[in-house]
Amino acid sequence: MNMQAPIDTTQHAAPRARAGWTRWQKRGLILVPIAIAGVVGVKLIDHSDAVAAAPPPAAVTVAAPLVRQVSEWDDYVGRFAPSRSVEVRPRVAGEVTGVHFHDGDVVRPGQLLFTIDSRPFAAALAEARANEASAQSALVLARTDLGRATRLIKDDAVSAGEVDALRGKLQAAQAGLAAAQARVRARALDVSFTQIRAPIGGRISDRKVDAGNQVAGGEGTGGTVLTTINALDPIYFTFDGSEALFLKTQRARQPGAAAPAVEIQLQDETAHRWKGKLDFTDNGLDTHSGTIRGRAVLPNPGLFLTPGMFGNMRLASAGTRPALLVPDDAVQTDQARKVLLTVGPDNVVTAKPVVLGAVVDGMRVIRSGVGPQDRIIIKGTQMAMPGAKVTPTLGKIAVSADASAPMAQPIAGEATLSK
Repeated sequence: MNMQAPIDTTQHAAPRARAGWTRWQKRGLILVPIAIAGVVGVKLIDHSDAVAAAPPPAAVTVAAPLVRQVSEWDDYVGRFAPSRSVEVRPRVAGEVTGVHFHDGDVVRPGQLLFTIDSRPFAAALAEARANEASAQSALVLARTDLGRATRLIKDDAVSAGEVDALRGKLQAAQAGLAAAQARVRARALDVSFTQIRAPIGGRISDRKVDAGNQVAGGEGTGGTVLTTINALDPIYFTFDGSEALFLKTQRARQPGAAAPAVEIQLQDETAHRWKGKLDFTDNGLDTHSGTIRGRAVLPNPGLFLTPGMFGNMRLASAGTRPALLVPDDAVQTDQARKVLLTVGPDNVVTAKPVVLGAVVDGMRVIRSGVGPQDRIIIKGTQMAMPGAKVTPTLGKIAVSADASAPMAQPIAGEATLSK
């Protein structure tokens, strides 16, 4: 019988298993140091990048606020108006025979402007003078008769009744002469009214009537309008102010003080170069708009300012006082607040809320929030963050002589090549 011996597999499997474990174990022993080295390397790289990414403190320029005396003003909007305006109308009716000015001229008081045909009025004056002479003759006769009768009273040649009648005739003759003389003066006035002269000095408008036209005369507004004259030196500036500004001005005004000064800027100017003073305030507020009408008066020797011209006016409200000034671009906005970035002794940035005032030559008035010893960041505000350290450099705040940019002038609509 053939017997098959069992095969012992344990002897062969054990060495194979040991051989396989040893190979993976070797691989693990190699990979573990590599992984440890990679982790350590990553840590070292991250640490070096963090150290390299930390920026140095931002460089800024700081300065103390500028302390200056400032004048406070309130702003108004208005228009210029003539200080006097006259509609030239004839006092007598007739035909216009001459125009003695050019449209738009500057005329002086009493200058001849128009003439009206004076022949009818000269004839009426001659008649009135003849009547005056007749009345004068009647008066002389009545005075002579009374004198003669007075001398005959002593001789009882004239009765008392006749003397009284003669006295009455004398008085009637005197009254007749006075009436005749009044008619002469009236007719002489009519003749003088045929020469229409400028009642005031100023700039005259264009003529409304040419020579050869018939015009109506009369008192008041009954006559025909011939032209108008506006007095421009001085000139008025009229404006409306709110009730709040009116109350502020009234409370700041001292009893017996001079009229507040005003300064006006035209629409193509960058400065308030026209000086004047407050001349008139109305006696009541408009109940519909809640405003009150005011007026300023300004000298205008060159007659440059013209009625109807628009202007921005500022009115001195509270005199002069010391104020802190900083550059307007140093003021930052923090939501609804206005803040200034300051640097403390430890060079740490702090944001301080401030109350702003007006702008003076590009400098902002600071009413409260900072003091004259604070170090304000005037340059580099974009790089400075509240709570962060900075590297400050001392600067200085100065008011520019011409901080405002010139306004653009209207561009010409057309151009041609000059010959």
